[in-house]
Amino acid sequence: MVSMSDKNPDHKIIADYNGYDYKKEFWDNSGREYEDLADRMAIRKLLPDAMENFVDIAGGYGRLADEYISRAKKSTIFDYSKTELADAKKTYGDRINTKAGDIYALPFKDEEFDSLMMIRATHHFKDMPKVIEELYRILKPGGVAVIEVASKKTLPKMMRYWFKKSDINPFDRKPSYLKELEMYNYHPKYMESLFKNQGFKILRVLSVSNFRSAKLKKLFGVKNLTRMEKVAQPLLAPIRFAPSIYYKLEKPAK
Repeated sequence: MVSMSDKNPDHKIIADYNGYDYKKEFWDNSGREYEDLADRMAIRKLLPDAMENFVDIAGGYGRLADEYISRAKKSTIFDYSKTELADAKKTYGDRINTKAGDIYALPFKDEEFDSLMMIRATHHFKDMPKVIEELYRILKPGGVAVIEVASKKTLPKMMRYWFKKSDINPFDRKPSYLKELEMYNYHPKYMESLFKNQGFKILRVLSVSNFRSAKLKKLFGVKNLTRMEKVAQPLLAPIRFAPSIYYKLEKPAK
């Protein structure tokens, strides 16, 4: 999904999905229907109803493409994995464009898109400031970005820290690296400072996948959890509670 930049060898490859059936292994066969529905619920609330030129950053095989194709005159999926992009083309054909490349040096012109989104990708990125800089660069003034952040400040992570099951402090604003998973988590306040320092204006925040738990899925079922999620997304947004925090950002007009 992401790549190392030739210009900066410190940008280590965290997840290369080339040759991996991400759709089948991670989504279709892993009991993540609730998470998928929670993502879609948030995207429907945050993406503009009408878009001229849209790009789905790290969009993979196009899991969420049906949430934006009808809203945009032109849609592109960007990803590092050519395998995933080929799958997207098989599904959507000429209705969508695909582009492979490096997240740290996006193969797009300055101010090329009036809207973009990046979902379930931040946990792969070591150099988040550079990623945000690139997203800002390709967005037109007045454009909207919807970005999901893998948060380190969640109740389960707090519990593990308090009971000394983990050394990672969820209240520390510094990014954390989960070595065993090869993933990064980010404190919401850290991300918000990056957005603002880059020049983005935060328009709206949602707390997403609030009930991401195998036990809760078994106890309540997907339908009931989805109903609860609908209420929780805006309600819990002020405390940044969930493992996924969604931001609707605007690049100010000149």
